[in-house]
Amino acid sequence: MELKGIEKRFSGVTVLEGVDLALYPGCVQALAGENGAGKSTLMKVLSGVHQADAGEIWLRGNKVRFTTPRQAMEAGIAIIHQELNLVGGLSAGENIFLGREPRTRLGTVDWARLYRQAGELLARLKQPIDPRAPVAGLSIGQQQMVEIARALSLDAEIIIMDEPTDALTDIETEILEQVVAALREEGRSLVMITHRLPEIFRMCDSVAVLRDGQLVHDGLTSALNENDLIRKMVGRELADRYPYEPPTLGEVMIEVDRLSAPGVFEVSFSARAGEVLGFGGLMGAGRTEMAQAICGDRPIQAGEVRIRQQPVRFASPQDALRAGLVYVPEDRKQAGLLLEHSVADNMSLAALPAFCGPLGLINAGRERAAVAHYIEAFQIKLRDMHQPIDTLSGGNQQKVSLAKALMTKPEIVILDEPTRGVDVGAKREIYLLINELKRQGKCVLLISSEMPELLGLSDRIMVLANGRISGEFTREDATQETIMTAAAHSEAATETVTP
Repeated sequence: MELKGIEKRFSGVTVLEGVDLALYPGCVQALAGENGAGKSTLMKVLSGVHQADAGEIWLRGNKVRFTTPRQAMEAGIAIIHQELNLVGGLSAGENIFLGREPRTRLGTVDWARLYRQAGELLARLKQPIDPRAPVAGLSIGQQQMVEIARALSLDAEIIIMDEPTDALTDIETEILEQVVAALREEGRSLVMITHRLPEIFRMCDSVAVLRDGQLVHDGLTSALNENDLIRKMVGRELADRYPYEPPTLGEVMIEVDRLSAPGVFEVSFSARAGEVLGFGGLMGAGRTEMAQAICGDRPIQAGEVRIRQQPVRFASPQDALRAGLVYVPEDRKQAGLLLEHSVADNMSLAALPAFCGPLGLINAGRERAAVAHYIEAFQIKLRDMHQPIDTLSGGNQQKVSLAKALMTKPEIVILDEPTRGVDVGAKREIYLLINELKRQGKCVLLISSEMPELLGLSDRIMVLANGRISGEFTREDATQETIMTAAAHSEAATETVTP
């Protein structure tokens, strides 16, 4: 397949400009670049979601033009989108074969065959998921595996994966690597969009780099190293990927004492002002459930949460916000943003009381000024602040989600996978922001599945497994091996260390 001179514009803004790209059977092609570089747009043009304003697509020697995703699908092209597109009320099997359900001779859905084939696909991905289970009850990582199973069910010649490992554990990522290797051996052509640079070098044969909608590099992965690739992506050096700053510790801001909630069992820890307390663990370990219980989004069954030594039990995240605690959720699409509203509306929503005068009227000027400040500080790429947020790239949506939380001026910030789907340049901006929060004396609880990120930013690290604390490490004692050991063994006895 070849893409020649592809151009795409939205509302007069050029997103892709003269992009050429060739895909080959039995080859894994990486597509890299910063958020907003045009990667997802290019793949949406290829898969029929968008139509190019100029340029050509050639498939098996024939010029083609896809006006719908179904046309691309019928031509043997499957795409796994960065944002999950599953129907929560349907089972995993129903989602895998949605619109393509196997039929009996009478024309009715052959449910036995559907669930059998879905189970085989999930087994291929080594997922112990009941194909009859509703996807709404699955973890984000499991839902991602269902998306991948759906792509595999199409038996496509060209498979596009947009940030496929963002929600996967290290073990699930290893499984995906094996699947990718097997598909390559079968002669499939694969495209992988990812911000995780080590995965590019482990899984991909070649890498193309987009910058500001233009193709700036296309060549063998083996001809580059990570620093070379970063320079091509961002057009500059990124020294010190994890800019750690030692903390100036203040008072104990939050204490969690033997907290139990659905998915969480007798979790205890404390964190101070000016400290970044990291939380590691495998997917499903209970880290998100713990955060939800603390902020009032999940019922507490036993135990106690204290803020500045005062017991609290929030009925909702709004109550937590009023007490100076904010939670930035992992799933920005479902829990963090109102996708049909503008960037400005999303960013200022939680902080509206701060912009109200004595009569309760919103001071629009102050609101716009605050939004503009965070757009500049976070370097959010957009046309204007009134742009619908669902037109932004996933990484820029994540920046808006973070800005929305910080605009409330919280004292305690819980960040759940804050750099999911974010490019290396934007990650550094978020890391610098975390350092700024430390300098301001904020207390930061950082949940991250990226081991280098966790090790690079945290002052202390707690590890969860099966809903329980399985290890606690100082920055000096924490290594990838010790954290993975604690994450994999819920009963492991680890000496508690206090800073």
